[in-house]
Amino acid sequence: MASIFSKIVNGEIPAHKVAEDENYLAFLDIFPVAKGHTLVIPKKEVDYIFDLDDDLYNGLQSFAKKVAIGLKKAIPCQKVGVLVLGLEVPHAHIHLIPMQNEADVLNFSNKKKFTLEEFTEIKELISLNIG
Repeated sequence: MASIFSKIVNGEIPAHKVAEDENYLAFLDIFPVAKGHTLVIPKKEVDYIFDLDDDLYNGLQSFAKKVAIGLKKAIPCQKVGVLVLGLEVPHAHIHLIPMQNEADVLNFSNKKKFTLEEFTEIKELISLNIG
C-alpha cells in the first residue's frame, strides 16, 4: 500500500507544495511545529532514509539545502533546523523547521494551526524564495 507521501507525489492527496523536481518534493507539514515547517521527500518510496541509495540520498540532502535556503529567506528565523524522525509515515523524509531557539524544533507536541489561506500564503512565500 502506498504511503500518504506517495499519494501526495501521485496527486491523489493535495499538499501545499513549495518545491518539486523529477526526484524530490517539498511541502508544508499539515501539523507544523512552526510557521513554514516543511517536509522534504524523495519521490521514490523508501521507508528508512539510510536505505536510500547514495545518489538518491545525496540528492535529497542537496534538494533539502536549496529548500532550507529559500525557507530562511521567507520566514524570519535564526536558522532552519533539520530533523529526520517520525515513524508514522513509512517514507523517508526530512523536517525543515524555522527556529529561533532549539525548543522550537524539539517540541513536537506543540503543533500550530493555520487556516487554508494561511497555509497558501506561507507556501507561496517560501516558493518565491527558492532559487
